[in-house]
Amino acid sequence: MSNTWRAWIFALLLLAAAPAFAQEAPAAGANPPAPVAWSSLAPEQHKLLSRFAGQWESLPPSRQQALAHGSERWLGMSSEQRDKARERFSHWQGLPPEERHALRGRWQSFQALPPNEQARVRENFHKFQQLPPARRQTLREQWHSATPAQRQQMIEHAREQRQSGPMPRPSQAPRPSQAPRPPQASRPPHR
Repeated sequence: MSNTWRAWIFALLLLAAAPAFAQEAPAAGANPPAPVAWSSLAPEQHKLLSRFAGQWESLPPSRQQALAHGSERWLGMSSEQRDKARERFSHWQGLPPEERHALRGRWQSFQALPPNEQARVRENFHKFQQLPPARRQTLREQWHSATPAQRQQMIEHAREQRQSGPMPRPSQAPRPSQAPRPPQASRPPHR
């Protein structure tokens, strides 16, 4: 494997491990993370993490766990997934430092959410991604042009809609020709 590829893989592993570094220190009395023995890693992981072989035992256990987990994830990816990961990392490297800082902050905020809230955020993201591009752009423009107070109203409105259940979309509302007919006086069946 070329040094360039190893550098890419290392960078991707670091990116995958970043959330582990961003977590707060464990509370007093909590069990610290257990170290990961180099010998417990698979041969494929040894190849990916070869640059850490000489210093593995001196790495903090949380870093060992993050690197081991990241290498497992990398090895479990298809070539298409790896290509997408490389592409995302390349994009990440091209971002200005301020934007990377802002994204890290949002990631940390997301990680601090309870699991059910994280699931809801992911679900909303996937729903947004399924919208037609023009609709996504319109929503982005509305959000960016809104004042903080208007944004808060948008959020509250979305929460109210979610709590009251799905409402029919305008295209789903009955049309006048499809509207239910008013009840008529009952007639005896025609014979």
